[in-house]
Order: sequence, then structure tokens, then C-alpha cells
Amino acid sequence: MHFKLKIIKYMKTVILIGANGKMGKAALTGLGKHKVITAGRSKDGCDYQVDITSEESLRKLFKEVGHFDAVVNTVGVCEYATFEEMTEAQWMTTVMSKMMGQINIVRIGQEYIADKGSFTLITGILNLKPIPFAIADATTSGAIDTFVKCVAFEMPRGIRVNSVNPTVLAEAWDVYGDMMPGFQPVPSALVGKAFERSVDGFITGQVILVDA
Repeated sequence: MHFKLKIIKYMKTVILIGANGKMGKAALTGLGKHKVITAGRSKDGCDYQVDITSEESLRKLFKEVGHFDAVVNTVGVCEYATFEEMTEAQWMTTVMSKMMGQINIVRIGQEYIADKGSFTLITGILNLKPIPFAIADATTSGAIDTFVKCVAFEMPRGIRVNSVNPTVLAEAWDVYGDMMPGFQPVPSALVGKAFERSVDGFITGQVILVDA
């Protein structure tokens, strides 16, 4: 008995937040078959301007876009200092952006996203492989990885949520390489595949690790 696998593919409308950054461009390599609506803190080169630390700004974005099937976020501002020197203000900058900003993308976005839509958030390898000065980044990355594992059980209407946890991009090695001795960078195209898997697959509540 022979079975023929029929895979139905269709173009989705995807909001990509942080499209102008290196991680945003990496994500874009995996979204080529979809209609991508770009957003960023600056509207330069993007379709919309958005500040993920502002509930009002996020709600305005989702209302103005209208119908969308997926949201991919690749931004989260982090402060870097030793634990001894890190101030509460620096902690809160990181928490309100990389943690609460991303949680609010899902919390608010679930009201507007299409049935069976998906959210893909960004974390990073530093919660698994710590380096100096990155305690806030590592902590909030770990929080978001835990968030997606847990919130997936509570999402309505078949909505999925995952995180992509990449190591340093080869294209960003000139900036971060000195901070990350012993790390092997990965090309943007490989990270793009992780975003593609989240948007086009059926997984939910998963941390998609991209490491060398």
C-alpha cells in the first residue's frame, strides 16, 4: 500500500519586529514565501514603527496591520555590566524590554492574531552558556524560554508560541566575538531556518536552539 503525502502550503502574513537588525535580517531569510510586514523602533526602512515596551504602541501596530497570521520578534534591549555593578534601573531596562516586552507581544497580540496563528520570540545562548557582563540578558532569555514552554498550554484558538535561542551570528562576530571566546558563530541562514520552522511548522511551547 502506497501513501502520497500532500502538504498544503499557503502564504501567511507575518509581522517581523526588528527587521532592520542583524537578527531580523536572519529571520527574514526563513520567511521568503510569506508576506512580511516589517516593524521597528525607527520607521526608517520599515512599514510600521513600534516600541515593544509600550502596550499602547503594540496595540496600535496590531490594529493598523489588521489581519496577520504570525508575529516574529527579534528585538530586546539588554544592559551589560557585572552583577555587582548592575543597577536596578539597568535590570529594569532589560526586564521591561526583553522579558515583559515579549510577553506583551503575546498577551496583546493574541487578541488580534488569526486562528491557529503563531508567535516566535527571541532569546539567546547566554542563558545556557554564560559570559561575563551578560547576567541580565541571560536571566531574561531564560525567563522567555520558560514562558513559551508554559504559556503554550493556555493559548486560545490553536495559537502557537515558540522561542528561537541562537548563538552569536557569524555576521555579528566582529561586534561580539571578543566577548565570547570559545563560541562558534553560526550563519544567518541557519538561524533563519529556526524561524521558518516555528512559523511554518506545527510545534508549540518549544525552544528552538541554534548552536554550532
